[in-house]
Amino acid sequence: MQTYHQKFSVPFDYPVVFTRGVFDPENTSLVDAFTRLPEQRVHRVVAFVDDGLAAAHPGLTGRIEAYFSAHNHALDLVCAPVTVPAGEAFKNDYRQLMQAVDVMLEYQLCRQSFVLIVGGGAVLDAIGFGASIVHRGLRIIRIPTTVLAQCDAGIGVKNGMNLHGGKNTVGSFQVPFAVLNDAGFLDTLPDPHWAGGVAEAFKVAMIKDAGFFEDLCAWASAVRARDGSVMERIVHRCAILHLNHIRDNGDPFEYGSARPLDFGHWLAHKLESMTAYELSHGEAVAIGIAVDSMYAADRGWLAESSAARLLDGLQACGLPCWHAALDRSLDEGCTDILRGLEEFREHLGGQLSITYPGPLGAKREVHRVEPDSVQIACRRLKQELALG
Repeated sequence: MQTYHQKFSVPFDYPVVFTRGVFDPENTSLVDAFTRLPEQRVHRVVAFVDDGLAAAHPGLTGRIEAYFSAHNHALDLVCAPVTVPAGEAFKNDYRQLMQAVDVMLEYQLCRQSFVLIVGGGAVLDAIGFGASIVHRGLRIIRIPTTVLAQCDAGIGVKNGMNLHGGKNTVGSFQVPFAVLNDAGFLDTLPDPHWAGGVAEAFKVAMIKDAGFFEDLCAWASAVRARDGSVMERIVHRCAILHLNHIRDNGDPFEYGSARPLDFGHWLAHKLESMTAYELSHGEAVAIGIAVDSMYAADRGWLAESSAARLLDGLQACGLPCWHAALDRSLDEGCTDILRGLEEFREHLGGQLSITYPGPLGAKREVHRVEPDSVQIACRRLKQELALG
């Protein structure tokens, strides 16, 4: 027997741009992103737009067409922007995704062509997955338009869909060609989606940056009052923490079992499916990190005062820390919730690895979670929230 050991590495890089008025023809951020490599060609593009975003910004698709027309020396929008359903409904529907894939194939996109995705995290995930399987990967440029997508879901390297009742059960790793965060799109978000992304900021702050956690608590009332300048600061700082983790943790494509940025997510994903996605991802993450912080405090890993301040901060932002689905699960001995642990173990590849804060601003990985202690943490959270 002979073995030849093959080993190579591939560098990746992509810009994440923070701007306003991305489709203003005078703003060159987008055309600069398309043309950042020394290639002598007019770049062919199909644009997909979240229909919820299009409804909130009348004339958006026309502005996109006007932008490409103004920069037609470098860009070719091969068809009118294609609107797709907003939210998890699209991410749950494989047939609708295949219709988007059909568009990419109909216009004969090649691996040097681009898919421009404009919308919230669910649309970015689903269209990104579709683009990743056409010719084994088209170039993706993302324009995230929600707080959560701009500071987390839209800036990383993951795409996915929800099949068989699970969250992100089908997906791929596809490094974006570029990401452009336009703060102007945040202005029209409904309150739950405005606040929802801040749950991801609390998540990463609790395990990586105690100073950021203190700032989030101090800024909570400004978040609830929809202070745009404060939100831009939160998005920028949260995005940089996520990007640094992807760059520095040594496992950007998650070959290992540890997923620090999934703190609170084992329960969040389960709550989303338990509520038929009535809960947004950000709302579910807020509840997930609240429960896991109670668990960490009970174990002595996290100071009681830090757990209490988290609850205060989340609620001051307008985020939930509880849902009736938790009541139902408690009545049944937490069986639904605990199934979430098993589903998360499967998603991780076999070995359970849950991230908890401890102490504030640092993390610990745990490979066994005590079912009775999860129930205790849930009951204690309910008591802390004076819900019974």
